[in-house]
Amino acid sequence: MPRPTLLAVSHGTADVDGARAIAELVARVREALPDVEVREAFVDVQHPDAAELAPLIEGPLVIVPLLLSSGFHVHHDLHGIAAARPHTVVADPLGPDERLADALAAHLEQLAAPSDVPVILAVAGSRDPRSLTDAEGMAALLSTRTHRKVHLAYLAAREPGLPTVLAQHPDAVVSTFLLARGYFFDLALRRAAPRPITPPLLDGESVPPALVDLVVARYLDAEGRLAH
Repeated sequence: MPRPTLLAVSHGTADVDGARAIAELVARVREALPDVEVREAFVDVQHPDAAELAPLIEGPLVIVPLLLSSGFHVHHDLHGIAAARPHTVVADPLGPDERLADALAAHLEQLAAPSDVPVILAVAGSRDPRSLTDAEGMAALLSTRTHRKVHLAYLAAREPGLPTVLAQHPDAVVSTFLLARGYFFDLALRRAAPRPITPPLLDGESVPPALVDLVVARYLDAEGRLAH
């Protein structure tokens, strides 16, 4: 019996480099799961739209959010798709996870900041309270991984905003907790200037193997739930 199709769903971006980086991540996942059909869809900006594509896919389906935390798109859009379609399950979002902390730490090392300098973790932000728990969990994981103090800053929807936290911690370095280039990364660049910040998790050069492993792990966990 064929394994469930993996539908990798990201937010979507108008940034060409960001879109290319996410497509490359999906391609690497496809290579890691040669016996699984891997499709790509979006909840905004790009096509195909996940809600339009999912009903056209035959057989069982695992929707893997290429999203870093819980929020409206996960619990309304994607779970709404699953509720309307038989034999469909939504995997957990990518974060928080230690593999993401490792990737963030690797980017921070490239800034060569002194070990006693704190970190501002800049996240997109969401009004969904579940996203707050995820953001705090990711900050805690990054703090454990880097042995640095980590302060959360939001780019939208929540406070404190990045300019506020930058003013409170003028010696801190900024780590962007974003999957790829796009609107929020451009916003973080403008608000942090002239201070250097880390690139998104997908920096456009190569796909970190840890991110591929994470997406595969989310699929396998959801596949197991679907089987039972």
